[in-house]
Amino acid sequence: MEQATDMTQANLLGIADDARWGAVVARDGRCDGDFFYCVTTTGVYCRPSCPSRPAKRANVRFCATAAEAEAAGFRPCRRCGPNAPPREAEDAAKVARACRMIETAETAPTLTELARAAGLSPHHFHRLFSRIAGVTPKAYAQAHRRARLRERLNSSATVTGAIYDSGFNSSGRFYATAKETLGMTPGAYRKGGAREEIRFAIGQSSLGAVLVAASAKGVCAISLGDDPQELLRDLQDRFPRATLIGADEAFERYVAAAVGLVEKPRAPFDLPLDMRGTAFQQRVWAALRKIPAGETASYAEIARRIGAPKAVRAVAGACAANPVSLAVPCHRVLRSDGALSGYYWGVERKRALLEREKER
Repeated sequence: MEQATDMTQANLLGIADDARWGAVVARDGRCDGDFFYCVTTTGVYCRPSCPSRPAKRANVRFCATAAEAEAAGFRPCRRCGPNAPPREAEDAAKVARACRMIETAETAPTLTELARAAGLSPHHFHRLFSRIAGVTPKAYAQAHRRARLRERLNSSATVTGAIYDSGFNSSGRFYATAKETLGMTPGAYRKGGAREEIRFAIGQSSLGAVLVAASAKGVCAISLGDDPQELLRDLQDRFPRATLIGADEAFERYVAAAVGLVEKPRAPFDLPLDMRGTAFQQRVWAALRKIPAGETASYAEIARRIGAPKAVRAVAGACAANPVSLAVPCHRVLRSDGALSGYYWGVERKRALLEREKER
């Protein structure tokens, strides 16, 4: 019996090693950190993605960690640096440092300054930042400045003081883009959105009522629920001093598009969005929009993708604050153990949406 068990374990190890060898041949970077391969003829160990010419299979053995490989007498490869942090983690750390640099600067650093601090060329840094953060460095700086402006408008004695405190070099330059920055004039924002007009309509789907609201800039709210009146009260709480206007027939295409995301979650949603949030929330929401229909990611994965691996709780908070459910698919984010976790509109709706997205 024991001999049979040993043979079974050996077979399983053989299957696992065959899969690892396949990753080495393919130079699959997704396996970096999962294991290392050691070459007995050269005495070095490498990442699966190492660009060096692969050794013969007979001369390769596998180790789970770099420490295990070094304990066995192997030294790290100079080309792939297997004892250094994984490239993905290193890149995410560079982006995170750049974000902090933007957030703490009085005036937004230039692309050249950010790239120099990261040790990269401006072109390479721009591509790296955009890939990990989901927005360009300039867009991230603008989002942070908008968030700081909203905070200053609520606390500063004057609008002009808030504008300069937020990093704008001139009030004239700010007023030229005020609508884009705040979605309304700064005076209206200080009054809680007074005089801003928001159109809305409520439709029905197989998962309950769907409320859609839009400002002049784009869709600013998509809500799901059982009680239409409760959804309307929630909208009023979000925009306490705005003028809510029941939409006309032309607005029906907005409702149809949102209901379409419930019934056919793989359908495209190409309406403009007006998402108001902090710079961090904008980064999270951009990362959520990159999760394909039918796939999921954990809160920890999203945190790593935006260069803030320790901000798992903050990522969860940004998901909960997502104002446009479905269009920004926060329902595709799960706990690390695969559990559905919470969902503002109900876990059962989250489960139903994920199941529908798996259908072709």
